[in-house]
Amino acid sequence: MNRTAPQPIQQNPDIRFLGKMLGDVIRAYGGEKLFRQTEYIRAASVDRHRGVEGAVDTGLEALSLDDTIAFVRGFMLFSLLANLAEDRQSNLQEGGATLAEAVERLQGEGISPTQVGELLGQSLIVPVLTAHPTEVRRKSMIDHKNRIAALMRLRDAGHDVTESGDRIENAIYRQIALLWQTRPLRREKLVVADEIENARAYMEDVFLVALPKLYARWERDLGMRPPSFLRLGSWIGGDRDGNPFVNAQTLDTALSRGAATVLGHYLECVHHLGAEISISSELAHVPQAVIDLAEISGDLASSRADEPYRRALSGVYARLAATYTQIVGEAPPRPSRLEGEPYSSPDSFRRDLVAIASALASEGKGALSSGGALGRLIRSIETFGFHLATLDLRQNSDVHERVVAELLREAGVEPAYLELDEAARIALLTKELAHNRPLCGAATALGAEANSELAILHAAAHAHETFGRGAITTYIISKTTSLSDLLEVYVLLKEAGLYRIDPDGKAEAPIMVVPLFETIGDLEAAPAIMTAFFELPAMKSLAKARGHQEVMIGYSDSNKDGGYLTSTWGLNQASLALAPVFAAAGVTMQLFHGRGGAVGRGGGSAFGAIQAQPRGTVNGRIRITEQGEVIAAKYGTVDNAVANLETIASATLLASLEPDPVANADAARFSAAMDQLSVSAFAAYRGLVYETDGFTTFFRQMTPISEIATLKIGSRPSSRTKSDRIEDLRAIPWVFSWAQARVMLPGWYGAGQALADFEDKGLLKAMAQCWPFFQTILANMEMVLAKSDMEIASHYATLVQDKALSERLFGDIRAGWNTAHDSLLDATAQSALLEASPSLNNSIRLRMPYIEPLNHLQIELMKRHRAGEDDPRIAEGIQLTINAVATALRNSG
Repeated sequence: MNRTAPQPIQQNPDIRFLGKMLGDVIRAYGGEKLFRQTEYIRAASVDRHRGVEGAVDTGLEALSLDDTIAFVRGFMLFSLLANLAEDRQSNLQEGGATLAEAVERLQGEGISPTQVGELLGQSLIVPVLTAHPTEVRRKSMIDHKNRIAALMRLRDAGHDVTESGDRIENAIYRQIALLWQTRPLRREKLVVADEIENARAYMEDVFLVALPKLYARWERDLGMRPPSFLRLGSWIGGDRDGNPFVNAQTLDTALSRGAATVLGHYLECVHHLGAEISISSELAHVPQAVIDLAEISGDLASSRADEPYRRALSGVYARLAATYTQIVGEAPPRPSRLEGEPYSSPDSFRRDLVAIASALASEGKGALSSGGALGRLIRSIETFGFHLATLDLRQNSDVHERVVAELLREAGVEPAYLELDEAARIALLTKELAHNRPLCGAATALGAEANSELAILHAAAHAHETFGRGAITTYIISKTTSLSDLLEVYVLLKEAGLYRIDPDGKAEAPIMVVPLFETIGDLEAAPAIMTAFFELPAMKSLAKARGHQEVMIGYSDSNKDGGYLTSTWGLNQASLALAPVFAAAGVTMQLFHGRGGAVGRGGGSAFGAIQAQPRGTVNGRIRITEQGEVIAAKYGTVDNAVANLETIASATLLASLEPDPVANADAARFSAAMDQLSVSAFAAYRGLVYETDGFTTFFRQMTPISEIATLKIGSRPSSRTKSDRIEDLRAIPWVFSWAQARVMLPGWYGAGQALADFEDKGLLKAMAQCWPFFQTILANMEMVLAKSDMEIASHYATLVQDKALSERLFGDIRAGWNTAHDSLLDATAQSALLEASPSLNNSIRLRMPYIEPLNHLQIELMKRHRAGEDDPRIAEGIQLTINAVATALRNSG
């Protein structure tokens, strides 16, 4: 059993309310027998977790296959509703702050509002939505949950009925009943178009509303109008690393759907403004700028002859409708009756609206221009442009190498590119980048891979012409190991006209090539690679002209490669080592953090993670991936999105301006200690995962890795190759499967041994008390230790066919967990896990009785499935238990 704090569980009243309703729904729609079975199993599991003597009978053995499936759905829905209730408790992550609170905190430390304003003036903060497959729930389930959340907010406000006249409690019951009868599993595997549409729905329903709302509050709180430094990014439709289904068509689909969404939103906003701004020139002075817009609008309706603002907006609407038709390729839902010239850019559209806002500001002390719908629309244009979210391109360096080699071969370049060493490759690529001549013409016969890659780049060039340069600004290279990896992409961009030499001999490229350093070795090599990059005049001039250069650092693969503690320290050290390289080049560094939802993939509190970044590495600029279940959890509703976006912004502000809390002398001691800890943790982790005979077999048989692969939760294959090696397995199923088996190994293994072997325990305690970086490491590790359960995991170990192998390796894992548990408590001076985090402790302990029966059912179903039983209900039950456990654990992938 996990050793956690013995305090009684404090149940959220919302959980009691929603849990009772769920019980009523199960009784009404599932029948009295199912209700009694579910209630018996729930009570028995709760008693066992409370330590009640004699609580042995689980009630699981009495379940038929049909009963099992229904029971699992019930426990899954309880977790879904519990998540909803907890999200309502606090809009901000634990330890987070609003932007106003961050500014006040900085002022207390001697940082002036002027310094804050200067930082915001050059800041860029971008959450980037990705389609990484860790969201197990169908969107229909999430939509019902969000409707319940909206109804609960009405209940909070004291309403008894909805706007439609339904009683609130009846409406909530109805949504839970619909949840009960909604199929939780997808029948068809997601394709890229589905992923694009799912993300687009979040962008339309949440981000288009949340960001302007957030900016409006910041203007009030800060007493200034900050620039639109917080924007939205996406990989969905452009990330083809290991995904053969992403191509030029998906790129166009993603951008077209985004443009249709944002332009449609703008049209609705302008339409409503036209209805609202009914100012008559007979009753108010109207500045010439508005009169000019009214005169060229083409709106000659006599009923609006004295309403120049409405006529001006009619013209704006007509031009925007023409823009929609030009970009999207079809008429908008509400076409204009007037003829209009399409806007050439978002800026030209914005200028017309600013002219109207300025005219309103010139009268009545500006009362009609301060904020409001017009202000939010102007802010939206600055934030979303005509593209909604900036779409990144991503591909693996091995692909670029092969395509460039083929292009050079077809161009008659000798010797063969793949035979050259790194120095010769750099020399050849640099020579190719010194002129504008492409390597191949339109008639050149190329292979399928090269044609596909070039088609993507030509689609990107077309996207710049259609949607504007803000639509695609970044090309990320997975598996960056050398300078030639960056230069190869610029050569490919040149083939599509996206890299050129201007008449003055300077390089121009509207798309920035970004290296992604993922493994421990890659992170260590990053400073040398970027030093060499800036030593090339063309590359340095590109970066200086742009004003910044981005580097992406990967949490998932570095963790799978070296373990949690070594990965986290390697990321920290790489960031720190890159800073002087950029300073010497006179280029601003922008780090892109490739974080996942689980701790083993960089998950945990975003506020804590950003604040823990080394001083001098943030500087107001940060991009962060948001993926899988994290998107629904953080951005499922406007309120949650506002809170989480503000958390990211305030943490970035504090990490950029707040003085380092660790003195220089302590910093040196702490860093040396982390070096030692990292070496020890790395040896322990690699020793188990990569150097123990039979570990791959043990992992694949103990965990539901093969069963997870059957879930229809993403368009991307679970492995980069057909190999079953752990090196070739994607980080997501690696982390996901350990979470299902309740081991959570990627989030702690190796770290515990390192802490235990470290001799100076007083130094560890000092680090835990005052170093945000180390505090974040321990806090995330503590959370996964609390969510793991070696007793339940031991039952998964029985799935391993070689019993001797199972006993040996699981014995090592169990001993490692005990060591990690005891070492962490010693470093943090606690008597039990999460003693200092009572709300998180309560949340996890509340869930444990609901997860344990699911794990036991999953194990039994896996045994039957692997023994050859082909009843489709068994496969369905396994998938349901995976879904239910992931929902309960929240950050499992």
